[in-house]
Amino acid sequence: MGNDAQHSPDQGIEIRPITHEELAVWDRAIARGFMRPHVGPATEWREALFEPGRMLAAFDHTDPTPDGPRCVATFRSFDTGMTVAGGARLPVDAITAVTVNSTHRRRGLLSGMMRHDLAAARERGAAAAILIAAEYNIYGRFGFGSAAPLAGWRVDVLRSRGLRADLPVHPDHRVDFVTLEEFRKLGPDLHERWRPTQPGAIGRPDAWWRLRSGEVELPGFDWKEGFTAVHRTADGTVTGLISYAVEDKWDGAYPDCPLVVRDFLALDRPTANALWKFAFSVDWVRHVVAANLGPGDPLPLLLNDPRAARPHEESADFTWLRLLDLPAAFAARRYEAPGRIVLDVTDREGWTAGRWLLETAPDGTGRITATEAPADLALDVSQLSALYLGGQCATQLADAALLTELTAGAAASATTLLRTARAPWNPDSF
Repeated sequence: MGNDAQHSPDQGIEIRPITHEELAVWDRAIARGFMRPHVGPATEWREALFEPGRMLAAFDHTDPTPDGPRCVATFRSFDTGMTVAGGARLPVDAITAVTVNSTHRRRGLLSGMMRHDLAAARERGAAAAILIAAEYNIYGRFGFGSAAPLAGWRVDVLRSRGLRADLPVHPDHRVDFVTLEEFRKLGPDLHERWRPTQPGAIGRPDAWWRLRSGEVELPGFDWKEGFTAVHRTADGTVTGLISYAVEDKWDGAYPDCPLVVRDFLALDRPTANALWKFAFSVDWVRHVVAANLGPGDPLPLLLNDPRAARPHEESADFTWLRLLDLPAAFAARRYEAPGRIVLDVTDREGWTAGRWLLETAPDGTGRITATEAPADLALDVSQLSALYLGGQCATQLADAALLTELTAGAAASATTLLRTARAPWNPDSF
């Protein structure tokens, strides 16, 4: 057992980083933990993601297989940057592939892996950790809060009567289909230019582009080549991209096809308007389905009849965040109003616990420092994490008894200090 290994409260179970030679066992354990059939080894994909020390597992030594102890839980993290208000990138620890086999629940395995990873992330200088929660009630006890929801729309094209004719677009623009090779070439640069404009957005590593262009095969990931079109301004600059698939669906002799948007990036409103006009003009399409747009996306208001758009059924909480370093996190983002408030923060791990003074200046900068001044608002780090990106409202949390006002009007003050003009959104699973 190396220095990074630890025993869980359940004797005989060891939590440690896996070796490269254990990738296949780890891959099979993920499928089992997510209760999915292991349709084939994801060798190429796991190889692309492997980083020593960042793939954890719990091994049960009490009932070994002929090849060694059983892998009964998995956990992976990687470093990335998350855009915060103002465009800065906050260094975060992105957590994924979290599973515990049904036979080993309630044995402290998730807690052991999570604490191992978060402690290491703090040492590396991560200001926060992020994850996508499969179940709502799991991660609040580790200090995570729902920080950036997922929202989308399902639009009846005929009822919408299309997009308004007065929407501005770039003069002499073009929308052209591109090949998968062009998608891999043009997409990363476009995304890096788009990312600073959207709080909550994270990086897309090379493996992301390889998977979504079909270059890497992931068994069980039902990838099919769709259509990708890019928007270019008159000088040839790429300013937007839409990827979509069209389902072949007919009502007797009449086309009834949904156009399902997979990815949508636009650097400005004229580009977004042009790409939506293109999507709504595709022959045979009766519905435009965009399940994953930002919660503040104005798509319905672009239509001649906004009632033709209804919220997508998968709209829900999506990206959860856990603050690890309050001074670093609050100095990184910008603020839309000056003010001050004292927060009394509880944190079962102790990392962010204490009384903190948040001060924001007229120039948009801010800082949070330890203080002994009387507190205005008492809350857990999970709720502070939910508020950090501006996607939650402190007054709403107070009304739900999820935080406590110690000074009258403190929740309203916190809402004013932390709100953002653009709602946070992370379009990417990880």
